[in-house]
Amino acid sequence: MHREHDHHTHPAGATGGVGHNQPAPRTVQWQRPHVVGGEAQLDEAPTCEPDLDLVEAAFSEGFAIARDPTSFLRLAQVPFEALSGDGERLVLLRVEIDAVADVGGVTPHLGGGSFRYDPLPAQMVSNRRRLRFVYFDGHSPRALKLSEVRALKAAAAP
Repeated sequence: MHREHDHHTHPAGATGGVGHNQPAPRTVQWQRPHVVGGEAQLDEAPTCEPDLDLVEAAFSEGFAIARDPTSFLRLAQVPFEALSGDGERLVLLRVEIDAVADVGGVTPHLGGGSFRYDPLPAQMVSNRRRLRFVYFDGHSPRALKLSEVRALKAAAAP
């Protein structure tokens, strides 16, 4: 109990709902985008592919063990040559899959002039893979995420 109320006042088997210890009035989808000044339209098309993080993880796992990486890219519909949104011709140079482990955290001190560093205990270390597609635009390399690659328009070879 804290601040003169108790979190354990629900009947046996009941759980709290939306708000502070209130029963849920309806099912809530927390991932639904919020719209300023009103409810989001339910019939709007999603702006990104659902579960793209899972698609990226599956791509990374499969690409790492593929005997024929070129065919794997074709199967995944990754364009070797494409046009960017700004009309630049892009050609695929490489696929990068990095292993990333977060082993520490920083907290800024009040005023922002310094920070506190804390190493994370083993059970809090997060491991993930980062997937990037590196295209060349004629001037410099561009690292794109899978969602950006899927938005490219395939270009015909010159």
